[in-house]
Amino acid sequence: MSNERKLWLSQAPNEALSKKLGIGAWILTAAVLILVGLMRVVKIPLPEGVSLSILPPLHASLNALAAVALVMALITVKQGKIAAHRAFVMTAMVLSILFLLSYVAYHFTSTEVKYGDINFDGIVDPSEQAAVAGSRPIYLVLLLSHIFLAGVSLPFILFTFIAGWTNRFQAHRRLAKWVYPLWLYVAVTGPICYWMLRPYYG
Repeated sequence: MSNERKLWLSQAPNEALSKKLGIGAWILTAAVLILVGLMRVVKIPLPEGVSLSILPPLHASLNALAAVALVMALITVKQGKIAAHRAFVMTAMVLSILFLLSYVAYHFTSTEVKYGDINFDGIVDPSEQAAVAGSRPIYLVLLLSHIFLAGVSLPFILFTFIAGWTNRFQAHRRLAKWVYPLWLYVAVTGPICYWMLRPYYG
């Protein structure tokens, strides 16, 4: 065991702070889920000439960078480089927060792009459905699993982060064993979904 890991594990857990941050995590999760639900039905018009079309590729980039940070976080913790591990986890958190803010802003102000909408009219007619019949099920499986796991894993990502931040290392390791692969899956499938949908942005 590295000296850095020994020093890290020797720190006393801060249970009081953990409980306070845990309440904040639930509040944040509820706020995010409400926003995601509202953005499907509420549209805010942009000023004339203003477009947020740059945001979808930004979303993909942020997710891809978060995935890289998560892989590096795993590598560094296995090497006992705790300071680097924490830095990479923090980087992944910041990138994911930036993605979430940008994603919500885009969907509150832009119409949803549909997979297979070749003529960009917002409707996937039977001929368009036939043209993407082979790939559309793959896209939908990736998209729906991405959305579902993002929503389910969000509070647990926060709890895992809080456990590490407040020196509750046993809880942190226990949660990370199953939260980490979910977070990584969400980060990786985001860019894949974007690149599959990219031809239909118009």
